[in-house]
Amino acid sequence: MSGVRSTVATRRLLPGLLAATVLPAAVFGALLAAVPGVGASPASAVVLDTSPPTRSPTSGTTPGTSPFPPSAPTNLVATAVTSGSVTLSWTASTRGCCEIVGYDVFYMQAYYDVAFSQQVGNVTTVTVTANIARTKQYTFTVTARDSMGRRSGVSNEVVVVTPNTDTGPDTTPPGTPPGFALASQTATTAQLAWTPATDDVGVTGYEVYKFDGVFISTLLATVSGTTAGVPLGAGRNQFYVRARDAAGNLSIATAALNVNGATNPPVTPGLCQVTYTNTSQWQTGFVASVTIRNTSPSTPVEGWTLTFAYPGDQRVVSAWSARVTQSNAVVTAQHADWNRVIPVGGSVTFGIYGAWSASNVAPAAFALNGTGCVVAA
Repeated sequence: MSGVRSTVATRRLLPGLLAATVLPAAVFGALLAAVPGVGASPASAVVLDTSPPTRSPTSGTTPGTSPFPPSAPTNLVATAVTSGSVTLSWTASTRGCCEIVGYDVFYMQAYYDVAFSQQVGNVTTVTVTANIARTKQYTFTVTARDSMGRRSGVSNEVVVVTPNTDTGPDTTPPGTPPGFALASQTATTAQLAWTPATDDVGVTGYEVYKFDGVFISTLLATVSGTTAGVPLGAGRNQFYVRARDAAGNLSIATAALNVNGATNPPVTPGLCQVTYTNTSQWQTGFVASVTIRNTSPSTPVEGWTLTFAYPGDQRVVSAWSARVTQSNAVVTAQHADWNRVIPVGGSVTFGIYGAWSASNVAPAAFALNGTGCVVAA
């Protein structure tokens, strides 16, 4: 089914929901495996109860001591998706020590750290309507409950995106834009790029969002092409993209792209120049050469520290000709004993061996002993 796939969920807590009780995703995974059964209506979202089981012992047994909970449900799939409902089915769990009495369906909206739950009886299909809205993306999992309140492990995850309309010529969402990555970066902006998405009718544009890492997504741009320039704030900036078709259907979102912004020091012409070159790059690693040139007309540099921020997810593994450390995105390189002085018109070069996965774009700014350097083209 287009618009449906198995993948990983995303996040956030929203206070004040009246239609359902929500659970922060930070504790969501632990509760799936550890929380005892809850006694709520099977048709509504429920508060997850973390108190111990209250069922009285029978035949001299003690609740919670059996090592045989039900097995995890398997083969979870979405069999129907509308603008206001999602129908799920799964293969039943195998009972452990005790009879299976029902299942709990957990679901959360992408880029919105809210978890909902719905209890059902001992069935293998359910249609979820609470808190389901058009053009939204949801991740679903299922667990089994037995008569002693023990909960099984978690089923596979299923991600769906609801259509904008249930009638008309086009109810199929586009595919997710592939290849989403950082193309280039300055101190204040980032250029994002991706590969065209596919659709059964045709993609008309792309929506570019900034996510606050909690529950607020801000639409930054709607573009017809496959690039977008976005502003950067200090610290980590998180972006994602969704494709749109003529009927208003939105795709499943790309994975989040983290871009580290920085407040760069002002450049002082005539003091220093830095050249950063990726001399070698492969799928998971790179080798970079960094050259610092003293462009001052009369003053040697006696003892140097160079700082810069990686715009992608690069991580320093080792270095030579300098003592290099990294804290989050910020890299600090200090002189070795033998190259601590950079004479007027002279230069020093050090190397970095690093790792990366999403982006290996070169740093945009450098500071030598706290003063901004000219970056060589």
